[in-house]
Amino acid sequence: MKIASIQLDMPFAKPDESFAHTEEMMKKSLSEKPDVIILPETWNTGFFPKENLHGLCDRNGSRTKKMMSNFARKNSVNIVAGSVANSKNGKIYNTSYIFDREGSCIAEYDKTHLFTPMGEDNYFEKGNRLCRFKLDGFECAVLICYDIRFPELTRTLALDGLDFLFLPSQWPMARVEHILTLLKARAIENQMFVCGCNSCEKLSGTVYAGNTAIFNPWGELIAKADENEEIIYADCDTDIIKNIRNSINVFRDRRSELYSIK
Repeated sequence: MKIASIQLDMPFAKPDESFAHTEEMMKKSLSEKPDVIILPETWNTGFFPKENLHGLCDRNGSRTKKMMSNFARKNSVNIVAGSVANSKNGKIYNTSYIFDREGSCIAEYDKTHLFTPMGEDNYFEKGNRLCRFKLDGFECAVLICYDIRFPELTRTLALDGLDFLFLPSQWPMARVEHILTLLKARAIENQMFVCGCNSCEKLSGTVYAGNTAIFNPWGELIAKADENEEIIYADCDTDIIKNIRNSINVFRDRRSELYSIK
């Protein structure tokens, strides 16, 4: 499975520019013939405009679905479409949409853990369900940014078997070592590929970190960006998953009767 992770320097509060620039970068990524394209968090607005947020949101994800569905079908590529600021049922959600090679929207996920230090919970609604899906026969899931700090969330997904975890994010430079450590840890403890996709813009005193990274199930770094806009690619040898789970079977050796997380 070849992954293209597009680290965007996105316009802030300018959805028209964001859609045009994102599509341009997606087209550029096709030169390496990826199986999956992944985008960052809230690429349609940036993270996140407080003024006129409702007006800037994608309504029911309709614009995102139209563009991504057409792109996926035309180019026969799977898309983990990062996330978008999305209004539905009169509320605002941080929503990820997933598209298969035929252009079908096969899954959607509303961010479940909102980043209270920046007041995300004052503007967005919490999602209340997890999201699993298959891409080219592989078991996959998506979480968004702050979600990665909650290991019980990832483990819940992994217990039913997971090959790839995708993490769109808007992670700041001030805590860049945290995101790299968390991505690596989730890969090692759950014996799966963890594919990040961060932004790299500078906004209102916050510098977003870039440093998009992809780790294999051994916790080995197989692709990494720097601090600027770029596309990274990772050839993921999925045989590694079976090999590591045969040699170090942590799922078989779990002692679930000892664990209690409330």
